[in-house]
Amino acid sequence: MKKYIYILMALMMLSSCNNELDLTSPSQLTASGFWDTETGAKTAHSGLYGNLRSSNPNLWLLGEMRSDIWGGRTYESPSNVNLIESDITASTAPFGGWAGLYSNIHKVNDFILNVPDISFQNEEEKNHLMGQAYGLRAFYYYTLLKTWGDVPIILEPLFNIDPSSLAKPRSSQSEVMQQIKADIEASLSAFGSNDGFYNGSNVYWSKAASLSLKGDVFIWSGNLLGGGDADYNTAKITLQQIASMGFDLVPDYSDLWGASNEGNNEFIFALDFAQDEASNHYNSLTGRALEVNPTYNDKGDSMIDFIVEGANRYGQSEKTLLLLDDNDDSRKDATFIRLYIDDNGGAGYTTYNEPAYFGSVFNKFLGRIDGSVRIFDSNIPIYRYADILLMLAEVKNLLGEDPSNEINAVRARAYGSNYNAAVHAYVNGSQSENANAILDERYKEFIGEGKRWWDLRRAGNNFVISNIQFLNAGDEYKLLLPITDDMIGRNPLLDQTPGY
Repeated sequence: MKKYIYILMALMMLSSCNNELDLTSPSQLTASGFWDTETGAKTAHSGLYGNLRSSNPNLWLLGEMRSDIWGGRTYESPSNVNLIESDITASTAPFGGWAGLYSNIHKVNDFILNVPDISFQNEEEKNHLMGQAYGLRAFYYYTLLKTWGDVPIILEPLFNIDPSSLAKPRSSQSEVMQQIKADIEASLSAFGSNDGFYNGSNVYWSKAASLSLKGDVFIWSGNLLGGGDADYNTAKITLQQIASMGFDLVPDYSDLWGASNEGNNEFIFALDFAQDEASNHYNSLTGRALEVNPTYNDKGDSMIDFIVEGANRYGQSEKTLLLLDDNDDSRKDATFIRLYIDDNGGAGYTTYNEPAYFGSVFNKFLGRIDGSVRIFDSNIPIYRYADILLMLAEVKNLLGEDPSNEINAVRARAYGSNYNAAVHAYVNGSQSENANAILDERYKEFIGEGKRWWDLRRAGNNFVISNIQFLNAGDEYKLLLPITDDMIGRNPLLDQTPGY
């Protein structure tokens, strides 16, 4: 990806679009001669991932910030409190301009339109690139559907700069879902029998990524859009297919994170971050040395030599603290460093102690030390094999089957040598009990990975209302975001989200 960085920066400057449907910018990638060569296509291909990586902070906020993970103590002024507390109105709606996702879609549309006409030395490589592009477009539209419900469907790049001719109404959720599924099938068709990673790296979309998305999508459409057992069975078959592709759980949960571990067998698709190229956003979940260094971790160790210079804008909720307060579960220490105002006489605090608790540093994507500087270059997984196992548990439960094997596979890895089946293993219960157990396991497993809000939404409205303290019965309309006044002003064919 680094090979094309300077060309890519120029292209991004030419083709970036700021408004909600990018109505003021025609497609710049269709400039004469650009799409004539394999080199141009590969430059545009690198650009697709640069766009996706730049969108990651918004993807994280969309997938996690309205959940129950955050909202606890910070040692700087907190960010996005309106999202955490579901304090959302039409006049204060966040993510104006569809969170920039249509800008990314327009570039994918350019790619899908033009690459088939380009001669490649290796046609199988071109097919793989096309499979990636269709998969990325399906992923973007799925994010739009989950966030706003009805959204415009745009499948062609922009050639016309006249806003009046480019305004489009929102298509229904069923139509958007149909398009998502069509793009997934187009992606799988392009990949064909090629199960491998492009350039051998999980930072590129792959057949396994499209299958992961397909399983996710069909659970959503089955549970929330009326697809029922037919969609559940499709999801089950799809997710089981991934198990035969060489992916597995990394034995030690803490070995999933950091630059030295990113080629592991668990990551199916991850966003690529690297020193001097791009940093991830997780420094906002750490803090400044002046606040962190005087504290002690929960083992009673001084943090005086801890190197960090970030911000602390998001604090784990007390619900999260208590859920992870299990010293046998490796996810407790791998996910957060809990800070206390003293060392408790050298004994530390083996369990959460509110009066002495100062705050937390998010440990999962903490990056690495380079001299006296912390580098936030950890890759961020979008799908990993633990996700597949727990989605498989989810769909089995929806089909009335026993999900305990998949739950316990993830749980056994989390407890490692501490695992005692008599104590820790989950035993199949009622459908409701199973659903809550799966949600709790996903909660602990994926903190900080932008999944918890989507997990609650996919489970059903009642699970959202019962878990989010700021939402009550009658607030179901808030599960979808409103359209900003500015978006409607720019595109008068848009209708407001019902309820706002």
